[in-house]
Amino acid sequence: MYDSSQKYKWDNQNTLNYAMTEGIEKGKLEEALAIARELKKEGLAIEFIAKTTKLFVDVIEKL
Repeated sequence: MYDSSQKYKWDNQNTLNYAMTEGIEKGKLEEALAIARELKKEGLAIEFIAKTTKLFVDVIEKL
């Protein structure tokens, strides 16, 4: 009984940790894309934007 209860708690915690990690990564990507859009709007070079945001050139070109 105890083992299954403890496993349930660990599984829930692992699920929560995974979801938080995924959310943080998605937020970082969205922020990088927003920055890239602004830099592109200002007329900065695509290569500079890629270096600064760590996004691929083809992703920036599609913005």
